[in-house]
Amino acid sequence: MNTLSIGIIGATGYTGSELIRILHTHPEAEIKLITSESKAGKKIAEIYPALNGLTDLVLQPMAEVKNYQLDVVFLALPHGAAMNFVKDYYDSSFKIVDLSGDFRLSSPEVYQEWYGMDHIFEKGFETAVYGLPEMYREQIRKARLIANPGCYPTASILATYPLVKSRLVNSDSIIIDAKSGTTGAGVKPKTATHFSTVHDNFKPYGIKTHRHSVEIQEQLSSVATQEAIVQFTPHLLPIDRGIIATAYSHPKSAISEEDVKEAYHEAYANEPFVRLRQEPPSVKDVRGSNFCDIFATYDARTKRIITVSAIDNLVKGASGQAVHNMNLMFGLEEKSGLQQVPVNP
Repeated sequence: MNTLSIGIIGATGYTGSELIRILHTHPEAEIKLITSESKAGKKIAEIYPALNGLTDLVLQPMAEVKNYQLDVVFLALPHGAAMNFVKDYYDSSFKIVDLSGDFRLSSPEVYQEWYGMDHIFEKGFETAVYGLPEMYREQIRKARLIANPGCYPTASILATYPLVKSRLVNSDSIIIDAKSGTTGAGVKPKTATHFSTVHDNFKPYGIKTHRHSVEIQEQLSSVATQEAIVQFTPHLLPIDRGIIATAYSHPKSAISEEDVKEAYHEAYANEPFVRLRQEPPSVKDVRGSNFCDIFATYDARTKRIITVSAIDNLVKGASGQAVHNMNLMFGLEEKSGLQQVPVNP
């Protein structure tokens, strides 16, 4: 097929710049438009010097999208702003991959409850496909609007999905303890992510109320025989990127270590970006890559299944997964543009 023409709306945030990094070497895609309302007219390399000598792309106002013939648009916008773009351009010829949380949940009512704002485009919920290829590959191939999963949900769902799908565990008592680097909070400075706050420090946040709790619950519930109930607690690590999620599940009946291994092998044996490990992974094992590394084991003493997953929150947890979704939507090789080797050390 012809080279895809790409637009990135909100290109100066972490996920926007990561999309540029990944798509720069994609053999079947070319970035035609990048936007920023506050930095229009500047070259992206002025903002991210790592791009010097690699691209001359100039940031433009978002309204310029009407003047380009694009195949797909990536929305690297905050929640609330993305739904406005989708509403305005829903009937346009290009497909949309939305990296915000605006269409990840089941209804406007659930969205309002967890995000604390009204949703203005209910129609989007009727057609949006949750963009986790390991669960919804065939639906993604036919979609025009993708709700790209959050970084915490990606790590958490992939860690527990095989157990719920195979009916090995009680889905109403899953505990997920997750830790993320500071880039998960976005590029805008906040007191909680200042160097002096994060350095030599470690803390939980969003206890009982983090909006990714319901995103994880809804997706696991979709494959469970009963409603999934997830106790999800995030923590902020003093690192820039990466997520480790540790999940604890109770088996429904007597099982063995082999039963656990078989469930994960059955779910992920043919998945290009899930690597099953024989030891717990670290964030540096996946840094800069689109891999999710997973280790699962059964503790006979406590009768719990323990699963550890590791992803790069900006790649598999955001921009890399978005490109994976694009590849599926346009019938490209799934791994195209996404075969970066992890950076370690």
